[in-house]
Amino acid sequence: MTSINQRLQQIQVVPVIAINDANKAVKLAQVLVENGLPCAEVTFRTEAAAESIRLMREAYPDLLIGAGTVLTTAQVDQAIAAGVDFIVSPGFNPTTVKYCQQRNITIVPGVNNPSLVEQALEMGLDTLKFFPAEPSGGLPMLKALCAVYPVQFMPTGGISPANVKDYLAVPKVLACGGTWMIPNELIDNDRWDELAKLIAEVSSIIS
Repeated sequence: MTSINQRLQQIQVVPVIAINDANKAVKLAQVLVENGLPCAEVTFRTEAAAESIRLMREAYPDLLIGAGTVLTTAQVDQAIAAGVDFIVSPGFNPTTVKYCQQRNITIVPGVNNPSLVEQALEMGLDTLKFFPAEPSGGLPMLKALCAVYPVQFMPTGGISPANVKDYLAVPKVLACGGTWMIPNELIDNDRWDELAKLIAEVSSIIS
């Protein structure tokens, strides 16, 4: 987990992506890498997720790739087979967590209250996704959790250019997840120049 944490801390913003067409995955990876965000959390919200991850990994072996919205052990298997570095789940499912631990793959499960943080700590986890960040109380809630628990967080959900620097300023925030720089319509319509501009803007915000 330490090496993944170090890389997340360097990258600071994790693009959360839903790819509808795996044929666009390599081009998307190229745009991310060339514009300063060498990371992708490819969500299992679409059927193209596993194949997109496989193609990204093949084309860009050093790209940090997470599988997001992982809800089942079967999806864990698909993600590992495709070559992911880590797993992200929207909530805290002990079955999924245990399975990832058995398979020796890092998981960052979602939590948004003290009870879930304590359950995660009980299972040996110290890096968690704060989700959905803004609807769950935003910065005040996150800071309250940080004050109590020896945990690093990856806030996701409602993160935007307007608040990302505020979240990243919290010492126990490892990185933030966001979707705003990867609009689906730009991917679907091959508007790569516009996408590159949005990604480059994120890099400039956090640099």
